[in-house]
Amino acid sequence: QVQLVESGGGLVQSGGSLRLSCAASGTIARISTMGWYRQAPGKQRELVAGITSGGRINYSDSVKARFIISRDNAKNTVYLEMNNLKPEDTAVYYCHVNFVSWGQGTQATVSS
Repeated sequence: QVQLVESGGGLVQSGGSLRLSCAASGTIARISTMGWYRQAPGKQRELVAGITSGGRINYSDSVKARFIISRDNAKNTVYLEMNNLKPEDTAVYYCHVNFVSWGQGTQATVSS
């Protein structure tokens, strides 16, 4: 069983930055893809960014050029650097491993 612990959320003003972290632990056979999704109030969960073990990255169009995803394979940790934040980025951010294991979520709130 894989446990994911997220951190780094908080309250920031529009134009500010936050850095999220997600560390995986437990019985991990092989981590292929790690990534982030988010869910805003009243909306469906949506993809933010993903990164494979080989370093292939994809972003949603809404965050491209503002967010940067990275991972440390030795630490089984994925990061999400969020820059130039906008109020519409306000959401609970969830990390995942292989689209199977999910974190509990961390709140990011951007004030205008």
